[in-house]
Amino acid sequence: MNLSIIRMSLLVLLAAGAVASAKEREDVLIADFEAKDYGDWKTTGDAFGPGPAQGTLPGQMPVSGYLGKGLVNSFHGGDKSTGTLTSPAFKSERKYINFLIGGGKHPGETCINLLLDGKVVRTASGPNDRPGGSEHLDWHTWDVDEFTGKATVIEIVDKHTGGWGHINIDHIVQSDRKRQAEPAQREIAVESRYLHLPIQTGAAMRRMRYVVENKTVREFDLELADGNPTFLAFSDVSAFQGKRLRIELDALPVDSKALTAITQANAIPKAEELYKEKHRPQFHFTSRRGWLNDPNGLVYYQGEYHLYYQHNPYGWNWGNMHWGHAVSPDLVHWKELPLALYPRQHGDWCFSGSALVDANNMSGFQNGADAPLIAAYTSTGRGECIAYSTDRGRSWTDYSGNPVVKHAGRDPKVIRHEASKQWVMAVYDEFENKRWIAFYTSPDLKNWKFQSRIDDFFECPDLFELPVDGDVSKKKWVLYAADGRYVLGAFDGKSFTVESGKHQLWHGNFYAAQTYSDTPDGRRVQIGWGNGIAFPGMPFNQQMTVPCQLTLRTTSDGVRMFAEPVKELDTLQGKRHAWADLNLQVGDNPLSTVNGELFDIRAEFEVGGAEAFGFNVRGEPVVYHVKKAEITCKGKTAPLSPVDGRIKMRVLVDRGSIEIFGNDGRVALSAGVLLSTENLALAVFTRGAATKVRAVEVFPLESAWRER
Repeated sequence: MNLSIIRMSLLVLLAAGAVASAKEREDVLIADFEAKDYGDWKTTGDAFGPGPAQGTLPGQMPVSGYLGKGLVNSFHGGDKSTGTLTSPAFKSERKYINFLIGGGKHPGETCINLLLDGKVVRTASGPNDRPGGSEHLDWHTWDVDEFTGKATVIEIVDKHTGGWGHINIDHIVQSDRKRQAEPAQREIAVESRYLHLPIQTGAAMRRMRYVVENKTVREFDLELADGNPTFLAFSDVSAFQGKRLRIELDALPVDSKALTAITQANAIPKAEELYKEKHRPQFHFTSRRGWLNDPNGLVYYQGEYHLYYQHNPYGWNWGNMHWGHAVSPDLVHWKELPLALYPRQHGDWCFSGSALVDANNMSGFQNGADAPLIAAYTSTGRGECIAYSTDRGRSWTDYSGNPVVKHAGRDPKVIRHEASKQWVMAVYDEFENKRWIAFYTSPDLKNWKFQSRIDDFFECPDLFELPVDGDVSKKKWVLYAADGRYVLGAFDGKSFTVESGKHQLWHGNFYAAQTYSDTPDGRRVQIGWGNGIAFPGMPFNQQMTVPCQLTLRTTSDGVRMFAEPVKELDTLQGKRHAWADLNLQVGDNPLSTVNGELFDIRAEFEVGGAEAFGFNVRGEPVVYHVKKAEITCKGKTAPLSPVDGRIKMRVLVDRGSIEIFGNDGRVALSAGVLLSTENLALAVFTRGAATKVRAVEVFPLESAWRER
């Protein structure tokens, strides 16, 4: 063999050995923050506390992603606290410095710095700069090869006192291996209907894209699990059947197995467990998986009540706004259908809106025997848009002329105004630094003309007409927005004239309600979002309120709106338990023999000398305070004055909420409460003195999902 070749081979082997040796060098730990104090690290201010935090601090969202038990967490005292945490000098001995980081994205203010000769030579801040976000820590890497052999210092800084004014750091190590997440992708042949996506609530938020034929067809954010997931989200990819689909991620840890954990299937994951989960509401609508908020597109057509809704199909928290979809024959038993509206692109979300039946095909969209359904919604990247369905609401086509209204606002409610023979859009409008509802009109649902505005309303409007006391010759128009406070008056198709209000019907966990269009019996049926009713540990989050019929009735205060649960809810009633003319003494409980999980309770009390009376529902008090003339439950309050010296209550009890309707629906209160699975007891009580109870009826309820 040629001697030069041998020498070259030896050099290659030696070089390879040197590289291998370098790659195999152990990490050098700078700090893991597992001790009770910071040791030789120096602190200033009060943000970092006396030592490493043991995870989440008071008032903070759950912190995750750190290693061991301790971490640097400058949320001591909340976001207003400030300070610094500085390491002793150390010799730079590896190519990289890796560390886990989370918290606020305020460069120079919530950050970690590498100092050389007192100057910042590397810096990084957390990922969050707006409300929401996650307290998850993720790996970040500095390339410090140029500083090898030099003395450097780590400085952790918290100088920001506003939102996300804190920084989380853990496990700082010198290494020859880069740990920071990098772009990743996987290509698959689509052979099944669904991709099962492993989700870990609280994990780092990742941007995922589906790319087909080199075109991004879907793009969304998700907390992708790298290990045991909290739940599996299902993504319908049937539209790409037989094609190759590339899954792309902007960043993924180098040793992550999350992409390989994504699987294909023709079934929804764990379908047999749906609606049987520990805290799943049994007669309030919740999505199969993921987050929901505002009800959208409430319309009745050919035997089906459609419920569209704001939906994040990929996570437990708000985000990725699509329109989810469910149908029901009776407003009680729901069947969830595939997603109705997808965003055109990331950031151009499908926000709230409404739907109706274009019975006379004024839009010209009809194609076949079925009348077109028209949806009006906000595209956050374009403006107010319409879409149409010619297959009974199953699939939707975006109108090519969108947006039909361009302005600073959102959430269009479209109705037919018969008196003026035109379509009317009531839409939240931001104009001249004020909040309004604007009114537009159209002959064909495509071309819209601005008519007027009314101020002091914020998002998600609804507009409809109701008879007073059932007299169709005496009608008033109702206008309200997301908070449910309403005005009564006249509407001529162009402008609204207020006669009274604002009034309030709903209280508590209630927001962004909508009412049904085109109901077969003319009822005005309302569904709201039970905002804030959360289900930790479940694969779903938030619920709708129970469907209610709205009416206008004359009271001692004038004409007011009432809400009562729809009569169809009675189909869930079990055996009736009834008592009459009780002289209820302090300490008595005639309901002690009744136990259960779900209830419909109806009662009438005479207001006398008692301080308070009401029910204890599975450990949760529902109290009427006599002097204050108000109902309370789980910190929520609603005013309620006696009528003829009496108070009526109807109490609906589900796994995640208690809803109370006072005096035949004069007020309604929604209280989110995750009821104990152990306590099934029911009690009626009085405090301070005896109370005359005219009647009590208790109906245990069956699950609306029992046939699934």
